[in-house]
Amino acid sequence: MHNNMANLVDSVATGSGGKIVLLVADGVGGLPHPETGLTELETARTPNLDALARESSCGLHVPIAPGITPGSGPAHMALFGYDPVRYKIGRGVLEALGIGFDLRQGDVAIRVNFATVDEEGRITDRRAGRIPTEKCEELTARLDQIELPKVELFVRPVKEHRAVIVLRGAGLAGGLKDTDPQATGVPPLPIEITDGAQEKTADLLNAFLAEAGELLKEEPAANAVTMRGIAALEEIPSVGERFRIRAAALAGYPMYRGVAGLVGMDVLAKVETADEVEEALRAAYREYDFIFVHFKKTDSTGEDGSFDAKVAATEEFDEVVARVRSVDPDVLLVTGDHSTPSAMAMHSWHPVPVLVRAASARVDEVATFGESACLRGSLGTVRAVDLMPLMLAHAGRLAKFGA
Repeated sequence: MHNNMANLVDSVATGSGGKIVLLVADGVGGLPHPETGLTELETARTPNLDALARESSCGLHVPIAPGITPGSGPAHMALFGYDPVRYKIGRGVLEALGIGFDLRQGDVAIRVNFATVDEEGRITDRRAGRIPTEKCEELTARLDQIELPKVELFVRPVKEHRAVIVLRGAGLAGGLKDTDPQATGVPPLPIEITDGAQEKTADLLNAFLAEAGELLKEEPAANAVTMRGIAALEEIPSVGERFRIRAAALAGYPMYRGVAGLVGMDVLAKVETADEVEEALRAAYREYDFIFVHFKKTDSTGEDGSFDAKVAATEEFDEVVARVRSVDPDVLLVTGDHSTPSAMAMHSWHPVPVLVRAASARVDEVATFGESACLRGSLGTVRAVDLMPLMLAHAGRLAKFGA
């Protein structure tokens, strides 16, 4: 959102009105199967989503900008009403906050993947077979014993193959390039700096990687690490300050808990199943104006490249929709943060289906919730960053602008 437009929304927020639920199926967008011409979302049996679509305004949103493939952090920042280009929040920061790490100004945080490399050092599995979280805890405890000169080093488990490294000390900088090549058959990328202020941090990370390689070399799967989102902590205004809402987050995965906490949401229960979502949402609905609910499996199955598994995850999400619908929020917006087509096995730039159900919504002719159907919806194609003002408006939380 352009700064002037962001200031406009902030200036007309009233602090009173209806309650909002933002339900995000991570990576829900996909691409057509070559045999059927239907995407994963269009293939899945989703009676609850389809019924909701028939009572809603539908459309598509562009997470960042046309053709730009988003990371999960920027995509969620946009959904929360923050210009993701202005607020560049590093993945490492989000992961550290997501596990409740006491991150401080000046700290540099790095998201780590345990990976598998062959004898030539080429990556054969970027996620080390999604090792169990218990194994991740064992390995991070081992790496946490590494000592680096003149800084404190913290290595903490996140979930499965994911971990976090935090460096604390003087003269550190973020913004170094990732070592994860986002591909197999090639070695991890070298640590690269973009300016001279990053040299100390680069030297420290190279020293860490060298020692980690020795400590992990006998592991059958997790015998290497790659780094993503090497970033320092930055202060940003909260959703409470900007939109005058009391906001909460219900999410299972640490990264999404981290980004919600970063914008000032109260991070509540870890939820994954439909039962957990409904119970936590009913409890939170009494106290909060805005509740973000996150569902992960539609993304992870897409990243694994399994069309059928993503279809199954989408059908599981449909039950979550039914439970959220049973709470009957004043405003319910359902969408994804980005597309993760199983055909690509990665995030993509493709627009994402979105629906808004509210008393003030203009119900259109969309009868099923899918990419092709939503293309014909009354919302058209909008920017993700404009969805927060839309939710606030439907909740009666934005005053008139001007005389």
